[in-house]
Amino acid sequence: MSSMIQRFWLNFLNNTRVFKFTNIYKTADIGNNCVIGSYTEIGDKVKIGDNCKIQAKVFIPKGVTIGNNVFIGPCVKFTNDKYPKATGDWKVWETVVEDGASIGAGATIICGVTIRKNSMIGAGAVVTKDVPEGCMVVGVPAVQVDNNWGSL
Repeated sequence: MSSMIQRFWLNFLNNTRVFKFTNIYKTADIGNNCVIGSYTEIGDKVKIGDNCKIQAKVFIPKGVTIGNNVFIGPCVKFTNDKYPKATGDWKVWETVVEDGASIGAGATIICGVTIRKNSMIGAGAVVTKDVPEGCMVVGVPAVQVDNNWGSL
């Protein structure tokens, strides 16, 4: 049992803290100085950069890459299949969150999008297309309301 725990923690770098009841696949790659809240799921081959704060109850499936200095609020959900079904083949759609982005509580990120550097996703937003660098998007579906967010 101790060797299993030891292998699990090899993917974690310095000062990353993981709170109780979190499920992290052993193939996930998590950087330095991150905080990962309780009840979070981090899937197979997910990549998370340095200095990220991931709040409680976040779902990050296979196909998601998160840059450095990213904030992800509580109850954020990422998807990885545009056409989900119970049987048959399926395709993982890649999603990228670039450095410095912030995602508000309860947002849903539909797979296949890129959230560019220093952008802000409002709480409860449903992101269905790429978010430009330094912009703020809100609503369902998310629409751009500010293009100077990254300079604040």
